[in-house]
Amino acid sequence: MKMSEVNAQMPAERDNDEPANAPTAMQEVNLALKECGLGLFHIRLMCTSFFGVAAGVAVLNSTPYILPIAECDLNMSLLQKGVLNAMPFVGMVLISVVAGFLTDIFGRKFFILSGFSGLFIFTVISGTSQTYLVLAICKFFEGLLSATSFSALITLTSEFCHSDIRDRVMLLQSSFTAISQIAIALMSWAILPQHWEYTLFNGAIVLHTWNFYLFIMSLWSLTATLLFAFLPESPKYYITQKRYEEARDILIKIYKQNTRKPADTFAYKNIWKAKTKQDIEESSGPVSRKNLGPMLSAGLHNVKAMLHKPRGLYLLLFCTLNFFSMLLYNVIRMWFPQLSTIVEHYSSTDSQDLCVMLDAYTHDLSVMSSNVTVDEVCIPVVSGTETYINTVILGCVCIVPYIVTGVLVNKVGKKNLYIACCLISVGATLGLRWASSKIGFVALFSFDVSISQTMKSLNQALVVELFPTTIRSLSLAMIMTIGRIGSVVGNVLFPILLDMGCAVPFFTLAGTMIGTTLLTLLIPVKKK
Repeated sequence: MKMSEVNAQMPAERDNDEPANAPTAMQEVNLALKECGLGLFHIRLMCTSFFGVAAGVAVLNSTPYILPIAECDLNMSLLQKGVLNAMPFVGMVLISVVAGFLTDIFGRKFFILSGFSGLFIFTVISGTSQTYLVLAICKFFEGLLSATSFSALITLTSEFCHSDIRDRVMLLQSSFTAISQIAIALMSWAILPQHWEYTLFNGAIVLHTWNFYLFIMSLWSLTATLLFAFLPESPKYYITQKRYEEARDILIKIYKQNTRKPADTFAYKNIWKAKTKQDIEESSGPVSRKNLGPMLSAGLHNVKAMLHKPRGLYLLLFCTLNFFSMLLYNVIRMWFPQLSTIVEHYSSTDSQDLCVMLDAYTHDLSVMSSNVTVDEVCIPVVSGTETYINTVILGCVCIVPYIVTGVLVNKVGKKNLYIACCLISVGATLGLRWASSKIGFVALFSFDVSISQTMKSLNQALVVELFPTTIRSLSLAMIMTIGRIGSVVGNVLFPILLDMGCAVPFFTLAGTMIGTTLLTLLIPVKKK
């Protein structure tokens, strides 16, 4: 029998004797999680994670759905719609790196709870919006608070899974984005076609259907806050803080929940008991002013280590890849309901490609904005049943790549899958320019969104694999920050490019993905 196998089977003796080839504390957590297996705890974890992901999706997806119905109430132009789509990303960009840095220092759970509870408050406030400015400001803070919790949520989930299942679990978690899109599309379909109106304070506040819609969307973040409150902190985070007793207690609880066996049968029940009492006493309990300075100093030291070769180059590569993949993903995804509504109202019996309909819409919009009279009544181009059905189809299609990727990721490798996704996205984006039927329009949009979403997930999985626990949240936050900058740039530029001609934005997006394909060749492959 190999020495590594003996060590894995005898954790207590290993800890006491401390041989030279003993695993590190992080490796021991991984071994203990393998012993815990999969069970009730991980079901709770994934269900809770679903509501967290859905709350973040609701921040971004609720805006595109209300653009058509609220354009008259808020007097929005095409550019203002693009800015409103981009506002959550602006908030995300400003907070992501700071939140990621502090999450690695002060823990994952604190930022998850503060982010989702704050998100609930601002979503309720946005539901009372009466002007474009108020709604835009609320969307900014919604994005800021959503980003506060996002990297912590991804990190927390990954750190409750041992290395053999982590990739599949993260892909499953990423698929929650597509499932959430379907759920939110169905909710939008049920709510937004209604004609609700309620007046408060003698007309000072008029609540329309889209206001009530935002109130209902706030339930996602409220539910996420309540569910995460009952989950423990990451044991790997506690190890970085030398809080060994708390980490051991969490592992024992996971083992008991998953296996339904008493703690005495857990092979790692005495893990880290050989650690000095002084380490445990100094690191246990909440963060105090006495140890706040050293913790911040350690965090800054980790940042310095992250920027050294080769990790600094890896970080630059993944930031660049995420910039372009999220630019494509969020432009296509967030403009889909608006473009689908245009197709629904501007399509005729004659075969017309997408650009003919978009050019007709932008022409009519410019005519209306230049010929508005006092007596003219604004009539919004409201999304019909077809648009919501198309969005549900898009969400369903987005689930398929996760199933395929989950099967292939260990056989083909994340790098090869990334390259294949980039090539497919180039073809799908170019195809949108000549989409001449509603079926082709929906199919290409769905394919493009699902593939770019998979690219985003593979990027996150690669970062989790290549960056250690002490800087994992910060690394995720940095790549997501750059990706969200791409989303801001894309959502602001898309209506501008659309005014220049329908073909311009689609050719531009395809060109960026060709460049991304070349960059994917530089992705490092982790040696087993």
